[in-house]
Amino acid sequence: MADENLLARVHSLSDLELAVLVSLVARGHCIISTTDDAVDELVEELLLVRKQRPPGFAEPVRLIMPQISSRTFGLSGVVANCHAHTTLEAFAASLLVPGVPPSTPAPRSASPSWEPPRAATDYFPPQSAPSSSRLRLPRSPQPGAASSGSSGPAAAQQRIANVVLAKHLDRAPKAVQIQALELLRSRRIFTRTAVQAAPKPFLFVAVLGESGGAAPLTPHLNDFFHLSHWHDPEDGFANLDDDDDDDDDDETASTASVVKRRERAGAADGQGGDGPAVVSEADIASLERASASVRVDVDAVRYQMNIISFLRMHRAVASGITSVATKHFEHLVRCLAPLHRLDYVTPSLVALAARKVYQHRIRIVAPERERSMQWGSEPAAIRALLDGVEPGDVIEDVLGMVAAPL
Repeated sequence: MADENLLARVHSLSDLELAVLVSLVARGHCIISTTDDAVDELVEELLLVRKQRPPGFAEPVRLIMPQISSRTFGLSGVVANCHAHTTLEAFAASLLVPGVPPSTPAPRSASPSWEPPRAATDYFPPQSAPSSSRLRLPRSPQPGAASSGSSGPAAAQQRIANVVLAKHLDRAPKAVQIQALELLRSRRIFTRTAVQAAPKPFLFVAVLGESGGAAPLTPHLNDFFHLSHWHDPEDGFANLDDDDDDDDDDETASTASVVKRRERAGAADGQGGDGPAVVSEADIASLERASASVRVDVDAVRYQMNIISFLRMHRAVASGITSVATKHFEHLVRCLAPLHRLDYVTPSLVALAARKVYQHRIRIVAPERERSMQWGSEPAAIRALLDGVEPGDVIEDVLGMVAAPL
């Protein structure tokens, strides 16, 4: 079991940060969704967009820092804005950030390595429509290194960010979604001049709106995501709210003798603000080792299998439950135990994992294809039965039918 200091810091995280943490511990990828009008705020929350007042500016300017939730994980992050006309080249370019890849030694320099924050356009290249939608692959690419056709050291000093936020990935063309699947499967992506390898750790987050776009994610890509999380905008955005409080404090500092700032969880221990990450890579590795030693009783395994069987046979489920989902289900159950100060699996952890793993995988069947229609059911009755049924309703129905072990 993980140490109490680490668990105390973990329990101080917000729901979004916990979703990211669980994905990092599971070494998987996740889908985070919210309402359509709150997608931009959700992306800012995950990237921790801060308001700063540069010299010479009367109003604060939003600068996207090159770290996702730098006060929490300290990982570099980028936003891949997807739409119906996103090309493969634009998608691949949006994954890269300036920096020396891990496989290339950093050049020695007598000057300090600190650089001022770059503008947003330095991290998110403009998506211009190229002459061809096909990627031009190098003849003999090497992961993390530029090919002979690269244009100088700038191409070699680009790498894939630790965290990629694919905004509206469901609206991207099928070819782009297949490219994203290849990135998740092989942990590398082809650009015009190189083959870029994903760093460690690497997390791919699909940020989706409630109504989505013209079509959902392709089935294989959707099934590759370990878990999904729904964030209600009414629950607020912890990082953005803290930044707004800091701005309010800055505006009143000149008139108040004492300015009280609301410190975020972890800041009191010297791990908030611009200091070290609240949860470091070593902490994530510690939680991963603890999850590998979690004990699973035979009754808990039977409970998991019963949930899977009932989901597969539920009359509202269209395409069944895949074996990949079953593997993710079993793995996520183990990863959740150390976060709850447990070294064994409980039925409540199994139910929690089921809600996270199957929420984005269940597809509601069309009324005319519901199985009882084969035996003469009335179409109007089936439409009334399935009206308003969502994947979450199916999961709760199954959890209510399957008896949990005592």
